[in-house]
Amino acid sequence: MTILLSTLNARYAHASLGLRYLLANMGALQEQTSLMEFVIGAKTVEVVERLLAKKPRIVGFGIYIWNVEETTKVVAMLKRVAPEVTVVLGGPEVSYETNEQEIARLADYVVTGWGDITFPKLCGDILNGPKPIMKIHAGVQPPMADITLPYTLYTDEDIAHRTLYVEASRGCPFKCEFCLSSLDKTAWPFGIDTFLAEMETLYQRGARLFKFVDRTFNLNVKTSQRIMQFFLDKIAATPDDPVYAHFELVPDHLPEALKATIAQFPPGALQFEIGIQSFNPEVQTLVSRRQDNAKAADNIRWLTTQSHAHLHVDLIAGLPGEDVESFARGFDQLVALGPHEIQFGILKRLRGTPIIRHTEPYKMVYEPYPPYAVLATDRIDFATMQRLVRFARYWDLVANSGRFAHTIKVLLGDSPFANFMAFSDWIYTQLDATHRIALDRLAKLVQAWLQRQGMPAADAAALLASDYAGSAHKPAEKTTHAAPERQVRHLAA
Repeated sequence: MTILLSTLNARYAHASLGLRYLLANMGALQEQTSLMEFVIGAKTVEVVERLLAKKPRIVGFGIYIWNVEETTKVVAMLKRVAPEVTVVLGGPEVSYETNEQEIARLADYVVTGWGDITFPKLCGDILNGPKPIMKIHAGVQPPMADITLPYTLYTDEDIAHRTLYVEASRGCPFKCEFCLSSLDKTAWPFGIDTFLAEMETLYQRGARLFKFVDRTFNLNVKTSQRIMQFFLDKIAATPDDPVYAHFELVPDHLPEALKATIAQFPPGALQFEIGIQSFNPEVQTLVSRRQDNAKAADNIRWLTTQSHAHLHVDLIAGLPGEDVESFARGFDQLVALGPHEIQFGILKRLRGTPIIRHTEPYKMVYEPYPPYAVLATDRIDFATMQRLVRFARYWDLVANSGRFAHTIKVLLGDSPFANFMAFSDWIYTQLDATHRIALDRLAKLVQAWLQRQGMPAADAAALLASDYAGSAHKPAEKTTHAAPERQVRHLAA
């Protein structure tokens, strides 16, 4: 095989959409190109051995924040044992601050930005000459109609066992400074008829779980309506075999027509990821985030009470200008709105994002290695930031896991942030760890905390027993509100 496309995915369930785009657009070189995916945690020597077994002349790696460190080791070993193999890098992590990165130094070429046209051309020049002299090649953005969609390249294995990533558009018109999409000029849609035809083919092949990676799915409501109607039609035709679709929504843009469509979806068929990030208007202005907080809150409230959609809402701690008290108010406000999950994230300085302009004024200190999480700001010192990191982890284990659905309400009480922070601080003293915690042990610790807060032991035990976590040693009993199997698969991924 002449050209090999590869990446290290965060999990097996994550099928690389980017590599499939490259393969679909290789043109005359497609027959000489294949795809090989790995998962982070794989042994470097085994990855290199499997790559070289294909006898490639060119290996193209997709580089992301989650795999850059491990892929650096792969590239270093690959160039040591097979220096004649040309290594080409692409992806968001190497598209900015490229010259500062060890992996870029090790590689032969780097494609920054869009690779659909630039990568195939570079490969052709490497193979047929003249061999390019420049190491860094800025990706050329083609007209959307010129990009071959990659969905036929999802295998039957992918469809049966993995999340299928799809996109009806690329880019984003918003300028939130912590996000790489802030560098886009706008959002560019694919032709809706062509896109839906591809979705139809996937559906006919057995696909039932679709994750849209569009940053602004509901920006163009007419397009959103057509896509949602596609899934509603499938559900109506085969109600016992529904699809499960995930979309990222702009929180303050939910017109009545779109609400009416959303309300038609049955339980277990629809998930929305909604980025609130901060409810503090001053912080929002500072990071160039445009958001009508009142309207966003109303929309989340409507979705939780009037739809069956599963809501996953994001908040970010550590933004410039926000202290713990401000974040806590936003957290409590979001808890009151009742989303199914609150993703409590810590700010990360993604390469190339404008957030860097706040580094000096707000004394932002970041990890020097991926994922470049913020360690301290002028409002939150290092020790407090680490408490927030642990809060986020325990929140995932207790609140977002769904295993403590009844207990979490009691644990949070009338002051969700303060109460869970106290619980987080205490449980860390008991565990001295945030990972590899057995469910039985976690449940016992939750019960012990409730008793420390004055709840009688029998009542605490009964409350835990009302949750799955209270009977962690027993098989999970099916209930009428249990999530469908494909939703569980998606949430786990």
